[in-house]
Amino acid sequence: MSNIIEVSGLKKRYKDFEAVKGVDLIVKEGEIFGFLGPNGAGKSTTINMLSTIIKPSEGTAKINGYDNVNEKNKVRASIGLIFQESTLDEKLTANENLMLHCKFYGIERKIRDERIQEVLQVVDLTEKRSNIVETFSGGMKRRLEIARGLLHYPKVLFLDEPTVGLDPQTRAHVWEYILKLKEKAGITIFLTTHYMDEAEICDRVAVMDHGKLIALDTPEKLKSKVGGDIVEVSTEDNSAAKTLIKENYQTEVNDIENDHLSFRVNKGSEFLVDFIKQFDIPIKSVNLRRPTLNDVFLHLTGREIRDETVSQKDLMRKNMQRRAH
Repeated sequence: MSNIIEVSGLKKRYKDFEAVKGVDLIVKEGEIFGFLGPNGAGKSTTINMLSTIIKPSEGTAKINGYDNVNEKNKVRASIGLIFQESTLDEKLTANENLMLHCKFYGIERKIRDERIQEVLQVVDLTEKRSNIVETFSGGMKRRLEIARGLLHYPKVLFLDEPTVGLDPQTRAHVWEYILKLKEKAGITIFLTTHYMDEAEICDRVAVMDHGKLIALDTPEKLKSKVGGDIVEVSTEDNSAAKTLIKENYQTEVNDIENDHLSFRVNKGSEFLVDFIKQFDIPIKSVNLRRPTLNDVFLHLTGREIRDETVSQKDLMRKNMQRRAH
């Protein structure tokens, strides 16, 4: 497969703050490539540079062979972009939204209707073509945005947190359409997400934190770097338990959500039997599982992506409350 995206030394600075600190990556044609990381990691800023929305402070990027600074129009003709926030005109019909996009991208008048019908079939919205968008559910709006992003046959479809705010069932349906799209059209998909299950779908995943890529590989290889099985335990005294586990088993112990500790062991099933029998501090609950991509992030940074996401939401809520008063 040829390289559809080539990035070297990409940086973005805002005065004294460096949002992206030198990204190097290659994406192959036809890949589902994932950017995994918490809010504020630099994922959206990187996508905005690749898609020519903002100009890099340093470095180079090529999309479909075109430079994202010197050949902006050719890059824009090569990509589709679906933002976190909806950019549909909700007072118009689905058809009118798509027709505007056809005109914007210069799609020939004689093939516009055919192209609209085609993309609506991909996302199962053919019967809603004449409906006003404000009557659509959140999932239907997201599917319509995916359809709109496909109208001009992009080489790369950028999806920036494509299912944020959707319920789990709707998220699953949206992903059915995305995967169907990849199989049908062979489009390269560049995805940012903080959802573990979405990252698992990717062919390769780049883990980003504080503006830097800290790991890049297939989901399975990333998880194999964590090693062993994960034990999650809650005790009557987690502070004392944390110290005791470190001393007895010479392993790193992390505090995770819901008042639990987590640590890695080999041969987890055998370990757990002896652990429950011998541990001196009363155990309230214990769980054994295989590593996930969240464990990869925890292993690399000492933090959970979920924690970072929750704290960002709390910060936004506090800011809104402050403005209200």
